[in-house]
Amino acid sequence: MPRAKRIIPENSALHVISRGNNQNIIFHSDNDKLRYYTLLRSLKEENKIDIFHYCLMNTHIHIILNLNPDSALSRFMKQLNLTYFHYYRKKYGYFGHFWQDRFKSNIIDTDSYLLQCGKYIELNPVRAGMVNYPGEYSFSSYNYYANNKPDELITLSPAYLGLSDSAKIRQEQYVNFVVDSNII
Repeated sequence: MPRAKRIIPENSALHVISRGNNQNIIFHSDNDKLRYYTLLRSLKEENKIDIFHYCLMNTHIHIILNLNPDSALSRFMKQLNLTYFHYYRKKYGYFGHFWQDRFKSNIIDTDSYLLQCGKYIELNPVRAGMVNYPGEYSFSSYNYYANNKPDELITLSPAYLGLSDSAKIRQEQYVNFVVDSNII
């Protein structure tokens, strides 16, 4: 039976998830995550995709990206995950199915959902017990928004920009939104 055609709206944000097959670890080290990050950075330009938020977990990845009429989402994800798989296979001598199914994507249709989804993604390392505070995790977009840490991967989220006209106030509101109302 053929799989359902993916709905890819123009000029909208998507929450994209890719998981390792059988919850296998796909990133064994920071160098592995750095390789994937570098691929994200290089392929986003080629495929005309903006990335608002991301988090690279050990067994899966989350990306909130923005599409425009010239974006090539399916090509982007294929290049990204296939190139990383070839790196992983060569480095670790891996054989077999690496990714669980094709990537998942959910449409983000409001600014409030965009903020909530970014928060969910950036709190993943905290919920997984990897860190106590999202700012302690290096491979997510949290430090870009909360601590003004440079990150070439990120395009500012319009929902984040809508928090305030002042960069300082916007940053404080984001930190309060993500951290104060949660398990930290």
